[in-house]
Amino acid sequence: MDSQLIKTVNKLQDAFATVGVHNPVDLPQITVIGSQSSGKSSVLENIVGRDFLPRGSGIVTRRPLILQLINRPANPESLEKGQDEWGEFLHLPGQKFHDFDKIREEIVRDTELKTGKNLGISPQPINLRVFSPNVLTLTMVDLPGLTKVPVGDQPKDIEKQIREMILKYITKPNAIILAVTAANTDLANSDGLKLAREVDPEGLRTIGVLTKVDLMDQGTDVIDILAGRMIPLRLGYVPVINRGQRDIENKKEISKALESERDFFENHPSYRSKAQYCGTPFLARKLNMILMHHIKNTLPEIKAKIQNALTKYQQELLQLGDPLSDNQASLVLNIITEFCTEFRTIIDGNSNDLSSYELSGGARISFVFHELYANGVKQIDPLEQIKDADIRTILYNSSGSSPALFVATTAFEVIIKKQIKRLEDPSIKCITMVYEELVRILGQLLNKQFFKRFPALKDKFYSVVLAFFKKALMPTNKLVSDLVSMEACYINTAHPDFLNGHQAIAIVNEQLHPKPQQSNGPESTGKGGRHHHQQQQQQHLSALQTTNSSSTSVDSHGDQSGSFFGSFFAGSKKAKKPNALMDAPPSTLKATGALSEREYMETEVIKLLIQSYYNIVKRTMVDMVPKAIMLNLVTQAKEELQRELLSELYKAEVLDDLLQESDYTKERRQECKKMIEALQKADEIVGSV
Repeated sequence: MDSQLIKTVNKLQDAFATVGVHNPVDLPQITVIGSQSSGKSSVLENIVGRDFLPRGSGIVTRRPLILQLINRPANPESLEKGQDEWGEFLHLPGQKFHDFDKIREEIVRDTELKTGKNLGISPQPINLRVFSPNVLTLTMVDLPGLTKVPVGDQPKDIEKQIREMILKYITKPNAIILAVTAANTDLANSDGLKLAREVDPEGLRTIGVLTKVDLMDQGTDVIDILAGRMIPLRLGYVPVINRGQRDIENKKEISKALESERDFFENHPSYRSKAQYCGTPFLARKLNMILMHHIKNTLPEIKAKIQNALTKYQQELLQLGDPLSDNQASLVLNIITEFCTEFRTIIDGNSNDLSSYELSGGARISFVFHELYANGVKQIDPLEQIKDADIRTILYNSSGSSPALFVATTAFEVIIKKQIKRLEDPSIKCITMVYEELVRILGQLLNKQFFKRFPALKDKFYSVVLAFFKKALMPTNKLVSDLVSMEACYINTAHPDFLNGHQAIAIVNEQLHPKPQQSNGPESTGKGGRHHHQQQQQQHLSALQTTNSSSTSVDSHGDQSGSFFGSFFAGSKKAKKPNALMDAPPSTLKATGALSEREYMETEVIKLLIQSYYNIVKRTMVDMVPKAIMLNLVTQAKEELQRELLSELYKAEVLDDLLQESDYTKERRQECKKMIEALQKADEIVGSV
């Protein structure tokens, strides 16, 4: 049963390898790491009991080698030596290698094929299985040895490349790290152990192998290390002895080497008592036990992971959709219908995925109307660009050659019309903002997975809808401009909310000649809000009055007769000799100098009337402009978009071009299918355990 478990994981490894996809499930495996000269290859060969790894100086292992050892009882009929043992490569299915030298040649050949001759490395693994009665069922991944200095024409960053590749394997929590270190070097400097500690600081899944124990100085041993007094590892350390370089050159057989290893440990004073915990055979048994145990613990988790990955990829495949058959027309029809329905729901706000994170769709349009536009309009002050002197000049101009008897209606209309025109700018801006919101919704809808699949369709959708929005802008702009022009061309002084002339005169009079304060006269309550407004302006007015009266009294002509023009020409007067002739009026006349009481009063009345009427217009605009935009732009888009898209896209001659799938979709669909195939296979394998 136990070796069955390891075989299960081997099958899983193969299932993913044959499909050629990156393995989404982190399988339990033993990863072998160590520096170049630590004796990694020899340890592996001793475990297998055969010479089969490439040898030489520099980096020999340049790709991960996934070595699956499978114990297979000897067949008593096969008398021929070596027929019970053979190797197979995953990339050469069905070929049995009984000659282990040929296995070495194939490893070198395939490595050079993938990495070139220049000693670069590649993360693409070689899968090798060895069937033999002399091995315990075990899977190990041999990784390139850690190197410090690039040799010859190796890439300059070779150290970093190897480090990254090793980390990729040993970081996975299901990897057991076999750190190989030469016992005749300082343990603290062991590259393998250092790297293992980075990913497994507690030493929970690292097992140490000490090679070259026989090369240690006379009288020294590794007992302290084995007892875990130096760098403790939960899985402990195993000392082994490999063949030396001379043994290999002299073709010393591994079986002989294993005998001399056993002799060394059994006869060495330091290790005699612990001999059964030393040497390669013990290492192989220990690894086999650890791996089984590990697989047993992780199997339920692996099952769940395979299930999750399977669901995820099946859903993605569903989203990517089937390759197109002949129902292109109905597909486009569905897309258009769905797009328009979604567009409507986003604007009306009854979408299923309402966000609590930010305003979207229709809510943003509402914000533009009721916050940005309404506040923008409310902040416009009709009097901010008009000085009292301008009003006075307009007053004189509007009454022509004979001084007016009453407050000039013409002056009021001239000013108010000019001010109403100022509302056009923010109103047009409001249209632009709503248009931008519609474009934003369009972008949001085109980000769906579906449009990623058909880029041509997405572009066409974008251009058709955008052109449609732009077309709706013209009539919307016209309607809103017309609203402003309507207001400006007819001033409805009979509006019920408008302050009429008599009321305005009464208010200004009250400000000029305040009655003595009565504690509870009708005046204090009767005018309500308006009374408050008068009080506010009281100080401002009284300040003006004092300046007026003082300047009038110093008038050089002593003209106190209440002449209508008051000090109209005050600015241009010079003290003339009494007999001088009258001068012609200057080429530019302005109403300067101090205002007479009557002028002051007229100016103030006009200001009150302008403010009163302007407030009415502002309210109308804040109410009407959003309605106009909704009518000509938003509702138009909601109701006519489908018709527009159908007329532009639902045509036989464009369907083929529109439904060209993106390369990404085609590739991704293939990947998903492969992945699902591998995962289903994996699911079956795990299910049978």
